[in-house]
Amino acid sequence: MQNSKVKPAAWIFDFDNTLFESGREIFPLINERMTNYIEQNLCVDRDEANRLRKKYWDQYGATMTGLVRHHGVDAEHFLKVTHDIGDLSGFTYRSSRLRHLLRGISGKKIIFSNSPAAYLKEMLKLLGIGRYMTDAFSIESTDMNPKPSVIGFRKLLKVHRLNASRCVMVEDSLVNLITAKRLGMKTVWVTRNSKRLDWLDARVSQLY
Repeated sequence: MQNSKVKPAAWIFDFDNTLFESGREIFPLINERMTNYIEQNLCVDRDEANRLRKKYWDQYGATMTGLVRHHGVDAEHFLKVTHDIGDLSGFTYRSSRLRHLLRGISGKKIIFSNSPAAYLKEMLKLLGIGRYMTDAFSIESTDMNPKPSVIGFRKLLKVHRLNASRCVMVEDSLVNLITAKRLGMKTVWVTRNSKRLDWLDARVSQLY
C-alpha cells in the first residue's frame, strides 16, 4: 500500500470495518442499544426510534449528532450506554497480516474513529495493534464532531501538527473520504466495490 516515491507524514486509519471486521456482529449490537436508548429517552415507539437512528446516521454520519442537535441528548451518556456491550473478546481476532502491514509503514499511524475512547482502548488491546499506533483519535478527541464533519478532521491535524497534503486517509466510508480529499489528503478506499471514482488515489479490498 505504501509507495516508495511518496513518504506521507501520517497514515490516518478508520477503525471499524477498516482495521477489523465489525459490521456483522458488533455494529448490530450497538445499533440495537442505540434504538433502545432512543426509544426510552425520547419516549417514542420502536419503529420511530429505528427511523430516527437511521435518519441521523444518514444525515450527519453519526446518530449521536442528530440526537444532540435536535433532542438535547447528552453525548457522553449516549456513547457510554450504547457502546457498553460487555466482553468484546469474542468479536475479534489478531491478524498477523495487519500487524505486518502496520510495522512496515513509516510515519505517524493514527486511528480516527467516531467510536468512544474506552471502546477503542479495549479493542486495540484485543487486536494487539496498539503498540503500532501513534494515537487513537476518538469522538471525544474531536470535541464531539464526528466524521464526516470537517471540524473533527481539522482538530486531528492541529493536535498532531500535520499538513493535510502530507496525510493519507484509509477508510471504508466514501463520505468520510470525500472530506479528507477536500482537505487535500490522499485517499485509500477499503472496499470490494469496483465502482470507478476518478478522485480516489487508491483502493484495497482488505487490510486484515
